[in-house]
Parts: sequence; structure tokens; C-alpha cells
Amino acid sequence: MKVILASRNEGKIKELTKILSPLDFHLVGQKDFDIESPEETGLTFIENALIKAREVSKQSGLPSIADDSGISVPMLDGAPGIYSARYAGDPSDDERNNRKLVSSLLNLPDKSAFYYCVLVFVKHALDPTPIIGIGEWHGSIIAEKRGSNGFGYDPHFWLEDYQCTAAELSPETKNTISHRATASKELIYALKSNRI
Repeated sequence: MKVILASRNEGKIKELTKILSPLDFHLVGQKDFDIESPEETGLTFIENALIKAREVSKQSGLPSIADDSGISVPMLDGAPGIYSARYAGDPSDDERNNRKLVSSLLNLPDKSAFYYCVLVFVKHALDPTPIIGIGEWHGSIIAEKRGSNGFGYDPHFWLEDYQCTAAELSPETKNTISHRATASKELIYALKSNRI
């Protein structure tokens, strides 16, 4: 079955293609169809993932999988949250986002944070029963940038159990323990249970 990934983020597409490989899907990116990303007007990760999945499915005529994810910091009332990609403003820029996050936490005692991911599958744009997988990945924010793997906030996302940042992990390790990996496992299980 051909399924479109509702994302223009090459890092996400690369990760998702590997993580979702147990599914018997031929995954294609929305860039292959020259589809622009819809405006994310939802107030939650689930709402935004559904907006993306439905719009890309509508424009392509294919089933769609959409990811909406970000990083949340309890000491910042959950920010950046759904605004993670554009935390420092438009256009989206990882360096500026990371600088803003690190400086926001500079004088705060608790630097714990967690990545959150929602993956949504819709059979078609009006699918009334989307299938959803959710994952979390807990760590903390460090001031010093470390590692060159990954993307987004990975160089500052410290993993105590591994004594490194997410950007210092191998892609293979990250793809088994990350928020996206957990959400993917949930989604894969649900899709196979529904015989899709």
C-alpha cells in the first residue's frame, strides 16, 4: 500500500521511514507530490497531526501518516510544546530555537524536559477513526551543544541513562528509544491489530 508521510522535514522523513519499516507500506514524502504543509491551527499535538494527515491525504488521494512532535519543559509551563519548530520565530531555525531554550532555562533550577510525539494514520481525508500512536522521551536540557547526529533540540537533550545527548546517539539507538520510536511502535501495533 502506498502511504504518504505528511512532512517536509527531511530528518523526520528519514527517521520515520526506518522506524515504520515493519509495515508493508510504500512510504512517500509530501514533497514528491509538491504538497505544501497546511497551517497548524490546533492547540495540541494530536490536533495538529490530524490537520496535517487529513490535508495531505485530501491533496494526494492516498492514506497518510502525520507526525506532530516537540519538546516540553515543565519549568516553562510546557513550552516550547507545539511551537517547538518555530520557538525563536519564523523561519524555523534549529540554532536559534536551541539558543532561546538554553537561555530561557539559564537561571531555573530544574532543566528536565521531554520530547512528545503523536503519529496519526488516516485511510482518507474524512476518516472518522484515525489510528494514533503516542510516545514520550524524558531527559534534560544542557547548555553545551554536544553531538552531530539527529536534529532539532537533540544536541542539548541530555539522557542520564546513556550519559550523552540525543545527538551523540547512533541513529540505530535513537530509533529504538526515542519518542518517535515509542509512538511508532504503538501505531504499528494498532495498524496490525486493525489488519491495515
